[in-house]
Amino acid sequence: MKEGIIVESVFKKYGDINALNDINIKLEYGTIYGILGRNGAGKSTLINIISNRIFSDKGRVSLNGISVRENDLALQDIYVMSEQKYYPPKMKVKDLIYWTKKFYPSFDLEYSKEISSLFDLNWNKTVESLSTGYSSILKIVITLSINVPFVFLDEPVLGLDINHRDLFYKSLMKRFKDCKNTFVISTHLIEELSDIIEKVILIKQGKVLIDESKDTLLERARKVTGSKEIIANYIKNEDIIATENSGDIYKAYLLTNTDYSDIKDITIEKLGLQELFLKLTN
Repeated sequence: MKEGIIVESVFKKYGDINALNDINIKLEYGTIYGILGRNGAGKSTLINIISNRIFSDKGRVSLNGISVRENDLALQDIYVMSEQKYYPPKMKVKDLIYWTKKFYPSFDLEYSKEISSLFDLNWNKTVESLSTGYSSILKIVITLSINVPFVFLDEPVLGLDINHRDLFYKSLMKRFKDCKNTFVISTHLIEELSDIIEKVILIKQGKVLIDESKDTLLERARKVTGSKEIIANYIKNEDIIATENSGDIYKAYLLTNTDYSDIKDITIEKLGLQELFLKLTN
């Protein structure tokens, strides 16, 4: 069985700043991941190290047991959505599409035409003439058309309106169903992503805080509301994320497997992914 991408004890510093501090994760085949974290948490740095755009100071990244560092063969199975600056500004969209096809044998030209039509992307426009939203759409078209096992999308919906974002999510899910590639998505629109991702990797200040199934994580995420005296007695041994105190109302945010439903005078609520993210990262 193939191992997938394994990141082992990866460190990266920029001056005195620890961008990544002992990162250990595994990305398996045929899974949709969400890499979450505040700005500056280290998400983009991690993606760039995995894709060999930058090198770690320490540690190892491997694909099926083989290091990806300066390994073109291994990197053929990994694609990262490019930033706009990497595209020649004067080039027409259609020329960029055909140029990409030459460099990536797995590029699905027919699919690129199909999804471009879906998004109304004009192939006769130049790259520099595209709006912010359509620049993102161009990157989406190219990224989803490159059929490799591991696809990374860093803030893929930047500048997209709600209709285009919805279209992207539907296109992504259909592509995943058809190809079973692994998609790794980094985004700040967490609630929109919640229904799509299967596994959550949460990075805080360069460290992995959460790495588990989304469903398992949300099953453990709870908000307990009531009097502080009653709640404190029951949760003293729990993994407490955050607390809030407003007059007589006390709220505790937990990651727990305990069933508190039979306890009187307290209210138990499940947390959504976005609210959980806010409590974990504030």
